[in-house]
Amino acid sequence: MNKVLPGLPFVASYSGGKDSVLAIHRAQRSGMKLQALLITYNVDRGRPWFHGIPAEVLAEVERSVGVPVRLIRTTGPEYAAAFEAALAEEKTRGAAACVFGDIDIQGHLDWCSDRCRAVGLEACFPLWQEERLGLAKECLASGFKPIVTVTDTRRLPADFAGRLLTEELLAEMEKLGADPCGENGEYHSFVPEGPIFARPIPVTVGPAQLADGYAVAPLALQKA
Repeated sequence: MNKVLPGLPFVASYSGGKDSVLAIHRAQRSGMKLQALLITYNVDRGRPWFHGIPAEVLAEVERSVGVPVRLIRTTGPEYAAAFEAALAEEKTRGAAACVFGDIDIQGHLDWCSDRCRAVGLEACFPLWQEERLGLAKECLASGFKPIVTVTDTRRLPADFAGRLLTEELLAEMEKLGADPCGENGEYHSFVPEGPIFARPIPVTVGPAQLADGYAVAPLALQKA
């Protein structure tokens, strides 16, 4: 397991969330060269897995970050094989490593490492085993502006969805007994602005909608 590998060209497992962008930022600051962003796409639901970022927003991410955003189109049973195939393709384009934003869940590290090992890429985890709250605060201090897009309403109020993540909101989460980094699934985020972007992604956030115990604040591209 590597934290960073200065000088190596890399692809990033990109979710759109705060941990993902902070890991990319750290890798770039170390001298690693970003080649592409990989995001898994659920073909059954017609949207990216986990964070559900609309295609038009991803297109703006691609333009702002300045590298391709590559969709890994897959169903659940094919997920691991599809991820490995995408990594192998990026290796043919020059990638030597893949960067992940995982923090301290061993099963996640093992899965990601296995996918990289299968195709001969280095697996890098710039945030690994660092203190969760400290990482969330570093993300904010670095200039990223995460938006809370999903909350698990068993753990956080529905009206947290759609709010900008700030130190004050992190403190509110702690008071409620939730992990402020969201590592237990308390919330997901999308980051439209910060140091890996040449310009902010112009998104609007709709009113939170309740579904299956979650509050989801839908993202859309701001109309010109």
